[in-house]
Amino acid sequence: MEEVVVIIGAGPAGLASSACLNRLDIPNIILEREGCYASLWRKKAYDRVKLHLAKQFCELPYMSYPPKLPMFVPKNDFISYLDNYASHFGINPRFHCYVESVYYDKNASKWCIVVRNNKLNTTEVYIAKFLVVATGENSEGLIPKVPGLDGFEGMYMHSSQYANGKDFNGKDVLVVGCGNSGMEIAYDLLYWGAHTSIVARSPVKSLHLSSSLEPFFTFPFQLIYISYSKCML
Repeated sequence: MEEVVVIIGAGPAGLASSACLNRLDIPNIILEREGCYASLWRKKAYDRVKLHLAKQFCELPYMSYPPKLPMFVPKNDFISYLDNYASHFGINPRFHCYVESVYYDKNASKWCIVVRNNKLNTTEVYIAKFLVVATGENSEGLIPKVPGLDGFEGMYMHSSQYANGKDFNGKDVLVVGCGNSGMEIAYDLLYWGAHTSIVARSPVKSLHLSSSLEPFFTFPFQLIYISYSKCML
């Protein structure tokens, strides 16, 4: 199958690329290995997650967020925004298409993309003049090799498998890492009644801010002190 542009990945970047091309009437297709677009948001994001930047900095091209949405857009509202975006710009990814290999044919000056269609159990080859790789940087969760982890009798998981803390009420839970996900998951665990601790690889610097800045954070302001103090364990 020969195409003008092939886009790999149907996350927000892939959808935005396709929308921009569609506006210019440039033929394109999106190849997506999952059965839906924005699969990380639909399948691997915890319930409480929100955009970590204000919505005006997270709009896709040529479509603003509805004015009624809060400054930090919640997960389900962001997914609805992507649904409307795909519908508005006529984006129809080809799902269950896992890209196995890509190479550039210098003689033909075109890209060759070998794809395994997991739904049809077939191998497909796409030829394209241009290739856009929009697979993102967080598509695969990584749990580092920690000595003794294999013998740990409790439950452990990557943050991409965490939905909410409902099942952790009254339990001792250790969150490894205090980036955006670690901090929000720690708060969610506290909310659901878990005994939560955090460990961080590097020292954490605390910054005391006025409570007037609370509307600019995606989690309660009081958590800043609680979580940072736990990081120093």
